[in-house]
Amino acid sequence: MANEALTLLELNKRISSLIMVSSTQNVWVTAELSDVVVRGGHCYMELLQKDPEKGTTLAKARAMIWANLYPRIESQFYAATGQRFATGIKVMVQVSATMHPVYGISLVVSAVNPEYTMGDLLRRRREMLERLKHEGILEMNRSLEWTTLPQRIAVVSAPGAAGYGDFRDQLYKNQARLKFKVELFPAVMQGERAPETIIAALEQIAMQSDAWDCVVIIRGGGATSDLVAFENYDLATHVAQFPLPVIVGIGHDRDVTILDYVAKKSVKTPTAAAEWLIACGVKALERLRRIGAEMLQTVADRLAGCKEQLSYIEGLIPSVAGAVIQSNKAKVQSQLLVLASVGSRRISPELARLNHVKDVMVSATKMAIERKNIRLNTIAELLDAISPHATLRRGYSITRINGQVVTSVSQISHGAVLETTLADGMIKSTTNN
Repeated sequence: MANEALTLLELNKRISSLIMVSSTQNVWVTAELSDVVVRGGHCYMELLQKDPEKGTTLAKARAMIWANLYPRIESQFYAATGQRFATGIKVMVQVSATMHPVYGISLVVSAVNPEYTMGDLLRRRREMLERLKHEGILEMNRSLEWTTLPQRIAVVSAPGAAGYGDFRDQLYKNQARLKFKVELFPAVMQGERAPETIIAALEQIAMQSDAWDCVVIIRGGGATSDLVAFENYDLATHVAQFPLPVIVGIGHDRDVTILDYVAKKSVKTPTAAAEWLIACGVKALERLRRIGAEMLQTVADRLAGCKEQLSYIEGLIPSVAGAVIQSNKAKVQSQLLVLASVGSRRISPELARLNHVKDVMVSATKMAIERKNIRLNTIAELLDAISPHATLRRGYSITRINGQVVTSVSQISHGAVLETTLADGMIKSTTNN
């Protein structure tokens, strides 16, 4: 058996003879690109097939595009899809299986169908849009109202990026001399970290949303394949639900991402975003000028009308005043006659009634006075009857010592001075016992 053993080279040649059959040559295969690298003019990659639900790799194969074909295939693919060969892109490639004695089995790519790649990108985007619509958030940002003049701009972009610089220059050097407040919230704008850093920047802006009128997400030129990072569902949901209007200006004129479908405003470039904001300002200024002109014209028209009316009134005043005076004089004379006639009819009965009332009041007053005098006299007589003087006149007297009335003998001491009041006078006496 040992004499029948094959060398590895012989085995590889046998495998090669088995592989190099018509069923493995110029076969169209769908796969996902991985580990794409260009070296020495050749493009090397791995082709993967993944489980659509679990994402695990089901099959893998090495592949390459030789340098004599790669420039043509790559340019045709880019012209049709706007993307370079890059990891994560799904492709349909025409391959032929080969067996190299040293490097083993590999697939040589001879053609690419760009329509498949475009269809896959559009399919994934369509699925995300349908999901956003089903969740009721697709139109949320697009339905927000703009402020009259968005001047406070929160920008999400890469620090030092040319696109951000162009955006600022365009805003600050506008010919209308509009004033804008711009602040950068930095984020990575390409690669796998782009979605999470952009979301972090948006969350930071949302915490101070009262300070801003809108958000601008911008990225300048570069490899179109880098825009795959923006075909991200989580990023799309954040933009769709953001509480401020969002302007998206990513890539080149022909580039489109899912963010263009959910943002309030989509423009092609950072400069275009600045131009749109400036146009909003110019439009607001024109509206203010138009309102001012309309107000001025309205005031002028009102003043002209008032002047005309005043002139007309000034012409009427002399004749109108005379007519009014004559009319009022006639009214006064008529009222005087009416008053004279009515007065005599109304006053005479009232005078008679007043005279009768006067007589009644005089008679009643006299009777009341007489009754009061009789009552007063009766009281006076009664007071006089019970007064001390009446008692003295009846033969009584009052004795006092030092002004105090004596009511008991015990109050009188030896040598006391007595004052005795009689009806017709007073006497003094001194005790000697």
